[in-house]
Amino acid sequence: MDSVIGSTVSEAVWQSTVDGMQDKDVAWLAPKTVSLCTLSSKLSRHVTPSSAHNVMGTVGKHLGKNGDACIVVACERRDVFPLGVAVARAFPTYTQKSTKTADRNVTICFVVTDSTSKLSSDDIATLQYTATAIRGAADIVDRPVNLMHSDALVERAVKVVQDLQTRHKNISIEIIRGEELRERGMGGIYGVGKAAAHPPAMVIMSYKPEGASTTVAWVGKGIVYDTGGMSIKSKTGMPGMKRDCGGAAAICCAFGAAVDTGFTENLHAVLCIAENAVGPIATVPDDVHLMYSGKTVEINNTDAEGRLVLADGVVYARSNLKADVVLDMATLTGASGITTGKNHAALLTNSAEWEGVVVEAGLSSGEMVFPIVYAPELHFPEFNSAVADMKNSVADRSNAQCSCAGLFIGSHLLDDFHKPNPVTWIHIDMAYPVHVGERATGWGPALLVSLFAQYSTSSLLSSISPCLPSNEFTVSKRPKPE
Repeated sequence: MDSVIGSTVSEAVWQSTVDGMQDKDVAWLAPKTVSLCTLSSKLSRHVTPSSAHNVMGTVGKHLGKNGDACIVVACERRDVFPLGVAVARAFPTYTQKSTKTADRNVTICFVVTDSTSKLSSDDIATLQYTATAIRGAADIVDRPVNLMHSDALVERAVKVVQDLQTRHKNISIEIIRGEELRERGMGGIYGVGKAAAHPPAMVIMSYKPEGASTTVAWVGKGIVYDTGGMSIKSKTGMPGMKRDCGGAAAICCAFGAAVDTGFTENLHAVLCIAENAVGPIATVPDDVHLMYSGKTVEINNTDAEGRLVLADGVVYARSNLKADVVLDMATLTGASGITTGKNHAALLTNSAEWEGVVVEAGLSSGEMVFPIVYAPELHFPEFNSAVADMKNSVADRSNAQCSCAGLFIGSHLLDDFHKPNPVTWIHIDMAYPVHVGERATGWGPALLVSLFAQYSTSSLLSSISPCLPSNEFTVSKRPKPE
């Protein structure tokens, strides 16, 4: 600590301050120069032990906005990753203020309290790659649609791939855009985005390392702006809808971090990009769309558009990319905040084993998730249609609305909700943790790289990695009475 604080604070002041600190406390050791903050240790079993969810606000409030700075993080080794990347959230990159602040250097130092060894260069690289992904995702989400329109998000993905290609082999990208989506049967993405000035697109970022035996696909909702379409949102409900691309932003940037931290299996990032705009050719309620799955959907709410683009994306991931594990991430429903709160993403999956693993990864990464009810026999009937295979919005909004939205996506991917399926499906609704107030948090990359850390060569990620189950989905059966 002496090398950081120097002569600003005496040893006596330092020790007396430390001795007097309480749980979740802040003390100034030197006015507006040096502060000491403690994070809460009173944490329930559903909250990350690192208390990483408190870091963004703590750093932003007490660090100040100008001048170089140093942040010292004292923690156990298990908390280095979640606390390290959480600090990155306090430094967003996007601004359009006419008065720009000067560039600043912020140094982050770690004091690992339960180990005598220092962080390795590999550990530091993992933190840097993940922090860069977090800030990149936040930058995409913070940008308004006049800057981050559909074409701009496609171009951002292209830049991520081009950057990776300077360091890695077997990286590629495919773009399916505009009328080609319709021609290839992707009625979900095309129908949502066809009325916008910038055409909808599906972007497939792929990494196929030698020796891979498992294929993982991440599918992200990339609605760059959601007016609600013809079922238009209100004047107070529409502002902030630039954040509706949070899932695609997280997956696009996490793809780069995963490759850079030594992903060993096949990895695909499928970005489902569209602007849900109002126009002469916009989808209207009562239209029927033919989806990539071959199923038909009667539109009864054009503001339930995210599930439409994701349904095409997850089917493409399984049918075309042969994914063993398909994870979709989306700012899907306002109901998710009511269901799991503002800090936890909602989790829905056809695998009980993977459900536990994702929750564990959320706790270890600091990006918390919590399971929601998986009961398709009770909830999927909400989509019944007299003229198509299903409607796109529920009949009863009081009947597990968040679960229903996820089940719509799963219904296109899974052969049958109640029979064994050849694919593991994980749905993450992160509509609320994607932002705090008016700022994006860059939520998603930390969860993704830690969840699949078993497929990484990073020692830091391996130290917090959950043990992944098999990709086989089994249906639990009630024993027959004797």
